[in-house]
Amino acid sequence: MNNFKLLWVDDEIDLLKPHILFLQKKHYEIETCQSGAEAIETIKEKDFDLMFLDENMPGISGLETLSQIKNLKPDIKVVMVTKSEEEYIMEEAIGNKIADYLIKPVNPNQLLLSLKKNLDHDKLVSEKTSSQYRQAFMQIGDDISQATTYEDWVNIYKKIIHWELELDQADDEGMSQILDNQKEEANNSFFKFISNNYINWFKQGQNKPVLSHTLLNNKVFNDLNEDGPTMLVVVDNLRFDQLRMIEPKIKEFYQKEQETAYYSILPTATQYARNAMFSGLMPLDMQKLFPDLWLNDTDEGGKNQYEAKFLAQQLKRLGKPIDFSYYKITDQDHGRKLVETVHQEKQRDLIVVVYNFVDMLSHAKTDMKVIKELAADDRSYRSLTASWFNNSPLLNLIREAQNMNCKLMITTDHGTINVKQPTQVKGDRETSLNLRYKTGKSLSYNKKEVMAIKNPSEAHLPSINMSSSYIFARNDQFLAYPNNYNYYANYYKDTYQHGGISMEEMIIPFCVYNPK
Repeated sequence: MNNFKLLWVDDEIDLLKPHILFLQKKHYEIETCQSGAEAIETIKEKDFDLMFLDENMPGISGLETLSQIKNLKPDIKVVMVTKSEEEYIMEEAIGNKIADYLIKPVNPNQLLLSLKKNLDHDKLVSEKTSSQYRQAFMQIGDDISQATTYEDWVNIYKKIIHWELELDQADDEGMSQILDNQKEEANNSFFKFISNNYINWFKQGQNKPVLSHTLLNNKVFNDLNEDGPTMLVVVDNLRFDQLRMIEPKIKEFYQKEQETAYYSILPTATQYARNAMFSGLMPLDMQKLFPDLWLNDTDEGGKNQYEAKFLAQQLKRLGKPIDFSYYKITDQDHGRKLVETVHQEKQRDLIVVVYNFVDMLSHAKTDMKVIKELAADDRSYRSLTASWFNNSPLLNLIREAQNMNCKLMITTDHGTINVKQPTQVKGDRETSLNLRYKTGKSLSYNKKEVMAIKNPSEAHLPSINMSSSYIFARNDQFLAYPNNYNYYANYYKDTYQHGGISMEEMIIPFCVYNPK
């Protein structure tokens, strides 16, 4: 039973008694007025959920009444009811943010539908969404238990993201918790899948996904724009769910041509995955071929300073005469400057833009209390990403790309996961510091909670020393040392990290858009 309070304003209100009785039987509380002036005085004294407002009344017109009422109570939902179908009346009413527009004569079911749409909408959507997810729950569970290929896991992850976004709108905490549990089950099974198959992806003839080091050659170099430049935007840490949040704005300027998923290499960290993307090589090969450019975890200096050089070397090695420019955006000022000058690159074949903001946001969450509170969970993290993007230089850059007739490609180098459970690891002083993976010698850990690669060369990873190995955390766990264990366990709990094995970190988007 609802308790919605309605105000109905019409100079012929007595003729509407059958309609009022009909709605009262549906448990709506209704108060009536016969003029705009009376309605304005009533609104000053009382609160209503919705108002039916006749447009054609003596004295103050419906449009004038609407304007004054919106000044008094901006949030009240107003349904304009009129005999006129003149366009200017509709435009005026819509400009004053009406909830609905009905043409007389109206029947009771039209009124009821408008009320359902405007007052019961969220409740009805929530109930329907929850019901639909309950039906999908069993199918997703079956998919998880039967998944045997990397394509299976892409499909499972996309289904889970779909329901996460749907349930965000439904605001059903119970169903959201069930979905969280199902995602945890999926990630545990995904961890087993990666543990059993990852090394095999580097063997000849194996069925394998596009990986970080094969992405550009597979997806970019052979699909450049023939009528203008192509802009490749690499947004660090951009997960599929975050892409879904920013895509509506992108689609104001571009239409999607294709969406695919590729897999980040391990570790799912910028130093490894993004360097592999631009070089077209696995980290071990980068170390061998470019010892002056590659830095290991324990080496001093920035680990991603040579991406443009790696890209130039890859193009040279592949024999592709592609004229490109490269930009790395690390703050708002860099972004605004590129928006102002990017038109100078319109003769290029390929404009590469690495945008680091999402990465900075996710790392800042471990250091800044305010950011941590703003992004306490995936739902708020998605919302924060959308809010940033809608006001960012990146959106302005995409507008400029459309003006330049650029084909647009958007991707990332790895995703990120909200970590919740610490697991102990021991190592010497040379052990790497990342919370989702460790590399070093004499590592001590719980074998059930990590994937260990004892021979790094099998995964085409470099070794810090002769006895180095790698371990990777699973699902939402993070690696913590025994010293000050409780402090660090609490400090890093509910922060966003990357480097390990989860669908969020490894299964990542690659999308192509054409200008509208």
